[in-house]
Amino acid sequence: MKHTGDEKGLLLGFPEYTEPAQKLALATGLDFALIDVHYFPDGESRLRLPEHIPEHIVICRSLNEPNSKLIELFIAASTARELGAKKVTLVAPYLCYMRQDKAFHTGEAVSQKIIGDLLANYFDEVITVDPHLHRVHRLEDAVPASKAVALGATDAMSIYLNGKLDNPILLGPDEESQQWVAAIARRNGLEFYVAHKDRFGDSNVQVSLPVANYEGRHIVLVDDVASTGRTLEAACRELKPYGPASISVMVTHALFVGDAVEQIKLAGADNIWSCDSVTHSTNQIELAESLAQGLCQ
Repeated sequence: MKHTGDEKGLLLGFPEYTEPAQKLALATGLDFALIDVHYFPDGESRLRLPEHIPEHIVICRSLNEPNSKLIELFIAASTARELGAKKVTLVAPYLCYMRQDKAFHTGEAVSQKIIGDLLANYFDEVITVDPHLHRVHRLEDAVPASKAVALGATDAMSIYLNGKLDNPILLGPDEESQQWVAAIARRNGLEFYVAHKDRFGDSNVQVSLPVANYEGRHIVLVDDVASTGRTLEAACRELKPYGPASISVMVTHALFVGDAVEQIKLAGADNIWSCDSVTHSTNQIELAESLAQGLCQ
């Protein structure tokens, strides 16, 4: 469903996420414009929006490396309203600060609630993909906007994977990944398993593989977020001795901090495929159609 006539809005993008935002505008039939961002020597940002703003504005920006991006988002949303916008929607394919949903130690900030409340204050709608939620399972509980939509990337992943490898096995590297690996397996009619993970620190992970015949098979590891990549690296190292035909990694959000990609490849990964929710050299899977459906719900 595309926006037409008087209902047509404007999608605004930021320079570092231009291409995916343009694809989303095309998928929805919205006009597109870039927000002009200038950085002063002291690090402050000056934003300039288009002079003529329709009543409905969609701002598309992925919120990896979020701290400066959030400030600019709030400035952009506030300015859009000053220019006449009656409804402001945020499409953040990767949504930051969702992990910390409780205080584990005295004095610790519950950043999910703080950031979620701020987003709800500035945006009427928030749309994202596979938010990394733990104890709070509904996006609307984390981001109490008038409309909060959490989309899944598994449809786009399934389409990308379909026919790419000869009868692959899908493997979730830990219990949390089961929902994604099971959804893709169901849609594509594939065999799947889920490994067990023990974490001993941010970079110390042990993965135990389930019993299966991995020899000579194409294995696809599926996960939602790859940050340090240590879980995927550990899974690749465990798989390698079984002699699979290939090992591929497929993730929604390619954060891949530091040398994560290099370490995963050294551990045995032949392919790394990610969605374009976060701009990265491994991007292969476009989310524009999924996001467009979320905007039209």
